[in-house]
Amino acid sequence: MIIADLDKIEGRTFPARRMTRGMVGQGGQVIAAEGFAMGYVVLEPNGGQVPWHNQEQEEIYFVVKGRGEICVDNERQEIVGGQAVFLPPTKFHQLTNIGDEPLHMMYIYCPGGDVAHWRQELDGTLPPAGVGDIPPLPEGAQPQCTKKPE
Repeated sequence: MIIADLDKIEGRTFPARRMTRGMVGQGGQVIAAEGFAMGYVVLEPNGGQVPWHNQEQEEIYFVVKGRGEICVDNERQEIVGGQAVFLPPTKFHQLTNIGDEPLHMMYIYCPGGDVAHWRQELDGTLPPAGVGDIPPLPEGAQPQCTKKPE
């Protein structure tokens, strides 16, 4: 039996002010799985974010606690602890913490494997919303973080 313990997973800090700890999936996760990936994310208060991106996998975000703004395609809505949102394959999406406390959430996507936006964000190459073939954020949405605030 393999048990993934969040307290023992170092995780990665991303420029958009979040800490991500992968628990299940490929590429050295504690629980190796090819069919899906799962992790735990903490977005910093007042703007911590999973920036505007898309991917081939279908995905679920489950907000454990906190208050955020979720954008999917051309829709924007508040999401709070205890709620989950389905993110269809190839649809652009973004989650921003709009509260004064950390937002805790889990992601699950399948099939498993790394997603390009992680590397793009770490490399500073995440495509900005509304430029070229990247669709704009929904009207009134929190701005996309494309680099670490100073």
